Amino acid sequence: MKTIAVYCGSSFGTDEAFTQSAVDLGIALQRRGIALVYGGAQVGLMGAIADAVLSHEGTAIGVMPIFLGRKEIVHHHLTELIEVETMHQRKEKMIALSDGFIAMPGGFGTMEELFEVLTWAQLGLHTKPIGLLNVNGYYDLFIAFLMNMVEKGLLRQSNFDLIIIGNEAEELLENMLSE
Repeated sequence: MKTIAVYCGSSFGTDEAFTQSAVDLGIALQRRGIALVYGGAQVGLMGAIADAVLSHEGTAIGVMPIFLGRKEIVHHHLTELIEVETMHQRKEKMIALSDGFIAMPGGFGTMEELFEVLTWAQLGLHTKPIGLLNVNGYYDLFIAFLMNMVEKGLLRQSNFDLIIIGNEAEELLENMLSE
């Protein structure tokens, strides 16, 4: 695995563990020689993971729609910045560049990106590993919701099993690499 796309918040959230997990994941990626592919922002958890990768001499590739770059949130010290026109192009490019995916704590954008790669995997459009970094139980209710979907017969267990869940960056990466 040479590249992993990380989906995460453009804010820090209320739990300091979110920021620490972004730093930990960035360092863990760099240690394994895995390049970070992410949304290209310098703010929030997105900025924290990119800074961690870059400060340890790793590779950080940002994919940023031009209109967001104009709002001065673009990270100016990336290994590579790829500018695209739309959010849809951003997601497509990130998927194309990545050998795997990790969703950290985040909001609507993170969830949308996670659901897109899950849906594509469910449809057989890719077989790349998909990780969920469940920092301090952030995704506990989400996981319970997905299990409810399985119990109600609206999601197959095999599709739920596409998600590799870990509570810490190192644990999650090890499980993804062994897939």
